[in-house]
Formats: sequence, C-alpha cells, structure tokens
Amino acid sequence: MKARELIATCSRGLEEILADEVLNLGGMRVEPGRGMVRFQGERLTMIRCCLGLRTAMRVLIPVASGPVADREQLYRLAAQVAWEEYLTPGGTLAVNVAGRSPAFSNTVFAAQVVKDAVVDRVRDIRGGRPSVDLVKPHVPIHLHLGENQASISLDAAGTPMSKRGYRPKGGPAPLNSALAAGLLLLAEYDGERPFLDPMGGTGTFAAEAAMIATRMAPGLYRRYAFERWPDHRQDLLIKVRRDLEARQIPAPCPIVSADHDPKALKVAKQNLGAAGVNQWVDIVAGEATTMDPPGEGSLIVINPPYGKRLGEADALKGLYSALGDRLKAIGGNSTAWILAGNRELSKNIGLKATRRIPVFNGPIECRWMRFDLYEGSRKFRPEGSGLAKDAEE
Repeated sequence: MKARELIATCSRGLEEILADEVLNLGGMRVEPGRGMVRFQGERLTMIRCCLGLRTAMRVLIPVASGPVADREQLYRLAAQVAWEEYLTPGGTLAVNVAGRSPAFSNTVFAAQVVKDAVVDRVRDIRGGRPSVDLVKPHVPIHLHLGENQASISLDAAGTPMSKRGYRPKGGPAPLNSALAAGLLLLAEYDGERPFLDPMGGTGTFAAEAAMIATRMAPGLYRRYAFERWPDHRQDLLIKVRRDLEARQIPAPCPIVSADHDPKALKVAKQNLGAAGVNQWVDIVAGEATTMDPPGEGSLIVINPPYGKRLGEADALKGLYSALGDRLKAIGGNSTAWILAGNRELSKNIGLKATRRIPVFNGPIECRWMRFDLYEGSRKFRPEGSGLAKDAEE
C-alpha cells in the first residue's frame, strides 16, 4: 500500500494527544480535526497505528466521499469503490454508521443502502454475493454522514481499538480504555512517578497506566480486520509486533488501584492479568476518602460517580466533599486529576482547579480537572484563594 490518507478517530478532547501519538508512530502531514486526526501513511504506518495508538477508536482508510442528498446518490457513491478487491462471494461485510444527515434520519437505512451497493457490485463482477456478518466481518465498512455529505472508509481495526481484549468482564459503566489512556496522557503521566486510582473499580485506569509505564503497546495481542484482507502482509505485522515488544521496560514506579467493592477488586485482578500487567499493579481494598498515595509526588486519578439519575446528585455531595478533604490532607507535592461529569457536584470538592480540560465520556461532557497538592501552608488551593489561575483549555 502506497502512502495514502488515513484517519484515526478518538473521543472529543483527545485530538491533540492522538496527533502526537500518530506522529510518533510515523504518520505524516498530521492534521487534528473534530474527534479525529487525518494523516498520510503507508501500510507499515497503518499497522503501527492499529497496534500502538492508545487514544484511537478506529483507524480508517477513506475510499470514497462526496455530496449525498438521497438514497440514489449514496448508492452510487458506494458502488464506485472496487469492493471486489477486498471481497469475494464467500466473504462477509458489515457497515457501521456515524454522524448525522438530514437525508438519512435512520442510520440503519443508510447502512442498508451501502450494503446493497457493495453486494451488487461484487455480484456483478465476481458472480456471487458476499453476506453480512455483524460480529467478525472480513471487511468492516465505516460510513460517516454529514450535512448532505458522506464519506466511506475501510475500518482497518474492525472491533473498536478501545477494546484491548483484556477486559472481558467489567463493572457498571466501565471507563472506555482509550479515553482512560488519553486522560492519563493529558495528565502528562509517563510512569516516572507513583500512581494511585483510589476508586479503581475494575482496573481500567491502572491497566492503561501500567501499559504507559512499561511502554507496552495497547493492541499488541488482539486481532484486526486488515489481517483478513487479500493484500495483508503477515511479515509486516510480525515485524511491527517485534519492534513494539522490544520497546518494553519494567514499570519504574508503584502503580496502585484501590476499591471498597470486593467484586470489583476480583474483576480488576482478572483484567490486569489478561492485560499482562498484573505484576506492575498493586490491587488493594480501601475507601477513596482514606487512601494514602504510594509515594512522594504521586499522580492521583479519580473518576467519581456523576449522579445523573434522579436524586443521586444530592446523595453524592458528601462523597465529593470527603474526597476534597482527603486531597487537602495528602500534600506531598502530589497532583490529583478528577473526571467531573457534574459541574455542580464538583464544586463540593472545595479545591481550586489549576486546569479544566473539556472531554467527552461517551455522550457526557466532562471536565478533566487538575488539583496541585502542596506541603505546609500551600498544601492546597482553596476555592477563591487566587493562588492559581483557573485555565480552561
């Protein structure tokens, strides 16, 4: 595959982090956009990005784009692609749809139109029809709808890249792995300082922290859609895996994940074992409001409940207040980052945030809030103290 346009998608708020990742993995002409990064790359770069990007959800290969105002235009757009180069009559496909269009309020219908165009073209040229497989298709197709515009891409990863393969089990509403990694990179975590997640749940933050600390690529051992394409180069995939494995190092500092729920702790141990990082993470039982960080200058990350259900927010005010009190007592030149999905609740923390970065946890607009913890008289920055300018980026 010659150098061509590629697109890596991500959660909104992580675009600049993803752009840096793409550059480090060999991407050229990198341009961040809204929830995605465009870049140029050859086949080797595409494989590196699938295996090595921490914050990406998909790596896409655009194959067609143009104005689309109705079914016929979308059908013609999809039918112009040489799908017979990827699909045989015995092959399978699936169409994933993102975005919105006034012409297609029903995304299922839009997916059906693209599927029909693909199947008809392969039948006309190859003499037989491929079928649909929504679980493990040979060719996953990504359709993005815009304002009377559409773009069609091959999805090189297939299953979203946030599904690392280490989390077959999860607690209630587990944090997206790619978002967790992005939040850690926004917090400038590189493994060179102690790490604590006092509300660790099933271990997502800890797993991503351990992979960052040990330089482990997040997608080393999962399977990808591009492996099932006719032009796949297994030798290049083996080379990329070996190169990425050679970069790994031992974790230089302690990593601790805590929770008060024995069931969550059990699942966390299973997940961290499946990720291959259990030797680098201490899983401990404890309350977030009493936990001590594992060393001087620790990074503390917390994803507290958002209280979105009726009546929950009032019940959570005490928890947020207690978390703030605990952080005030820690000091030790540590830094805390809290993912706040409820602005009113976050006021109960009682600390002055030195940064507030807008990010999206699924459909929920959040703020990734930084709190600097100090020794002595500057142990914490109370609300309204004016010790730090509150910057929202």
